[in-house]
Amino acid sequence: MGHLKGKTAIITGGGKALLKDGTAGAIGYGVALAYAKEGANLIITGRNVKKLEDAKKELEENYGIKVLALQADVSAGNDNEKTIKNVVEKTIETFSRIDVLINIAQASASGVPLADNTTDQFNLAIYSGLYASFYYMKYCYPYLKESKGTVINFGSGAGLFGNYGQVAYAAAKEGIRGMSRVAATEWAKDGINVNVVCPLAYTAALERFKEEYPQAYEENVTIPPIGYLGKPEEDIARVCVQLASPDFKYMTGETLTLEGGLGLRP
Repeated sequence: MGHLKGKTAIITGGGKALLKDGTAGAIGYGVALAYAKEGANLIITGRNVKKLEDAKKELEENYGIKVLALQADVSAGNDNEKTIKNVVEKTIETFSRIDVLINIAQASASGVPLADNTTDQFNLAIYSGLYASFYYMKYCYPYLKESKGTVINFGSGAGLFGNYGQVAYAAAKEGIRGMSRVAATEWAKDGINVNVVCPLAYTAALERFKEEYPQAYEENVTIPPIGYLGKPEEDIARVCVQLASPDFKYMTGETLTLEGGLGLRP
């Protein structure tokens, strides 16, 4: 514990979500919990103000850290650049530094075949994922350079394997993966560590899907050889802690694929 004490981390999509067993039910919230337990101060963003405020209250009360909860809706038609600049500016006003940027937030209309995808559905994924990651990286860069910090972006098996009905989501995630490789090349000289995590996680959304559509769940959800899907806090978030820890030794630009709790480096 305490591996990230004194560090400041921005986590997009960090609102509170729980599984029925009371554990973290979203990757962003799982990462926020893990970072809080390691002593990092946090900036959590998302669309749902209540979820953000609930997360802030729990994290501050239980772990003695400071949390800045900011609504940030990145979508077509909004002044997204201004929104994200505001998040970064408020972060610096509050904490005076940025050590870690973790881009997790992503919306999409899943299950829609490519030929049936509308422009609005495609934009939903591209703006909330690819554009958001781009703007956060762009405006955090000067501060990450100062701290020799870490960027952790989230890709997906949807892009790696071409999942049916996820064309917009896959496009956004593969765009993020390509952008991360470029950043790793350009920012290595600045001491900034850039990585991509491709998780396979059991979330609250998947839990609801399993309950409401058990047959569809059995037919479409593939359980990895280890026998379970990755847990947001215990498995996926611990990788994110390791990537930002001072003693992290991997080279930048790696893609980590989480197969039910296993971090694999292709």
